[in-house]
Amino acid sequence: MFDSKVINMLLEGIGDTLYMTLGSTIIGYIVGLPLGILLNVSSEKGLKPNSVLYRILDIICNIIRSIPFLILLILLIPFTKLVVGQSYGSTATIVPLVVCASAYIARVVESSLNEVDQGVIEAAKAMGASNRQIILKVLLVEARTSLVTGFTITTGLLLGYSAMSGTVGGGGLGDIAVRYGYYRWQTDIMIVTVILLIIIFQIIQYIGTKVALKLDHRKR
Repeated sequence: MFDSKVINMLLEGIGDTLYMTLGSTIIGYIVGLPLGILLNVSSEKGLKPNSVLYRILDIICNIIRSIPFLILLILLIPFTKLVVGQSYGSTATIVPLVVCASAYIARVVESSLNEVDQGVIEAAKAMGASNRQIILKVLLVEARTSLVTGFTITTGLLLGYSAMSGTVGGGGLGDIAVRYGYYRWQTDIMIVTVILLIIIFQIIQYIGTKVALKLDHRKR
C-alpha cells in the first residue's frame, strides 16, 4: 500500500538520488575538466607535449576506470570516512562517485578537445594567441557541444551508479529498491523506484540533448 509514509520515503529517495548524482557530477567536473585539459595539452599533438605527465595521468585514469564501481566504493571506505566522517548514506556515496567520475570525465573532455579542428588551433597560434587563450577561447568553445553531450552521458552514468550504491547502504532510490524489493519482496515499491529512475534519466537526457543542439553551431 502506498500510504503517506511510503510516498514521503520515495520523495526523500528522489531528493537523495538527485543530490548524489548532481553533486558528484559537479564536483567530478571541477576535478575532471582540468585533468582532461591536461591530458589533451600534454599529449603528443597537444599545445605543450609532455610524455611523462601524459603517461602518469593516463595510467591513473585507466586504473580508476578499470575498477568496477561497487568494488571502488568498498575500497574507498577508509578514505570516505576520513573525508565525510561516515561510510554510508548519500553524502558518503558522493566521495567514490566523484573519484569514479573524475577519471571518466577526464577521458570525455580529452576526447572532446581532440575533435577540435587543428586548423582552427593553428589559426589562433598564427594570430599570436597564448596557450591559455587557445584553451579557453578556442578548444573549450569549439568543443562545447561535445562537452555538453559528455556531461549528459556522465550524469546518466552517475545516476545508475548512485542507484547501484543502494546495495551497500548508499541511500536514494537504489537503497529503497534493495531494501523493499530484495529484502522484503515488495515488488510494487521496487517497480516504482525503477520507473522513477527511468523518468529522471529521461529528463536528464532530454535537457542535455536540447542544450547540445542549441550550442551546436553546425546546426545553424
